[in-house]
Amino acid sequence: MTIKDKAAIVGIGQTAFAKRLEQSETELACVAIRDALDDAGIHPSEVDAMSAFTWESTEENEIAANLGFGDVRFFSRIGYGGGAGCATLLHLAMAVATGQASVGVAFRSRKRGSGARVWALAQERMSDVFKYSRPYGLVRPADEVAMLTRRYMHEYGMTRNHLANVALTCRKHANNNPAAQMHGKMLTREQYMDARWISEPLCLFDNCLETDGALACVIVPAERARDCRQRPVYIHAGSQGFTAPHPTMMNHFCDNPLDGPSWATGRGMWRNSDLKPEDIKVAQIYDAFTTLVPLSLEGYGFCKRGEGAAFTENGALEVGGLLPINTAGGGLSEAYVHGFNLINEGVRQMRGTSTNQVPGADACLVTSGEAVPTSAVILRN
Repeated sequence: MTIKDKAAIVGIGQTAFAKRLEQSETELACVAIRDALDDAGIHPSEVDAMSAFTWESTEENEIAANLGFGDVRFFSRIGYGGGAGCATLLHLAMAVATGQASVGVAFRSRKRGSGARVWALAQERMSDVFKYSRPYGLVRPADEVAMLTRRYMHEYGMTRNHLANVALTCRKHANNNPAAQMHGKMLTREQYMDARWISEPLCLFDNCLETDGALACVIVPAERARDCRQRPVYIHAGSQGFTAPHPTMMNHFCDNPLDGPSWATGRGMWRNSDLKPEDIKVAQIYDAFTTLVPLSLEGYGFCKRGEGAAFTENGALEVGGLLPINTAGGGLSEAYVHGFNLINEGVRQMRGTSTNQVPGADACLVTSGEAVPTSAVILRN
């Protein structure tokens, strides 16, 4: 049994995105979910399933009580931060496809712009693989990805110009998206090259935004989706995955640290799909850091190992290019809400309502965080 096209996204919602919002994370979550249900034309009392991140501070019962849900029959939480987004869709797709639930909501609410840095809350005694990295200077995710970037540059000749291709593409798309934090804020290659370091070789524009905001989507069985308010967007295939030797953040302990979780996740996803990489017309690729995009292009099979950097050349990632990505601006220029905004943009592409609509797009890959245990889905219309 597979989930292939047996569940569909029928509603999406989101709050404003900003460096600082006054509402609590619970209130933001409720607004996004309420708007997603309204978009679908479904009353809150019909919701009986929920899926979210383990890093979500809002409890399921608070959401259900505030919005007036009925009996909840299924709920799940997925770990590893940015790797969880697409997995929330997978869990709900499995729940509705097997009759465990009938209406599910997936969501992420976060106050990263006005909240504390995660690494500032580190305990004196480190657990898991962090005890082999944090005491030696790899304190922030940016530091770990910077080391990975250096390795990629050394092995395959990637340059800062390749990383700039990613950053400039996302900013160009954000400038057409009124909801983006960076809407109207132009970025040139010269500005990119002159930007201050965050963790060399990663500069300011290689790092995602800091955002307060929330997003949500509504998932129902395919049979019901045809009667909802919006055009159904089907969850065609997906997977969760991570590679041996199973690190939490980056693969420090193997012969090839560039063999990230996208390789395991991609193999699982394509195995259960009727589509292949060449069938994908648009992609929303997790971009907490620019480096993750060329690595993901390789892991999900759009090019061979070591070719991801070159893939970014000649406008390949822009609308009209070989594989347009992050068409709302992504985490680099729209908002960074642990990648959930990539899901909503994937839905808009399949509905034909994106501010950077890709002509003829009928399938969209959405990925979650490369470098951590992760997930990905293929959406189609």
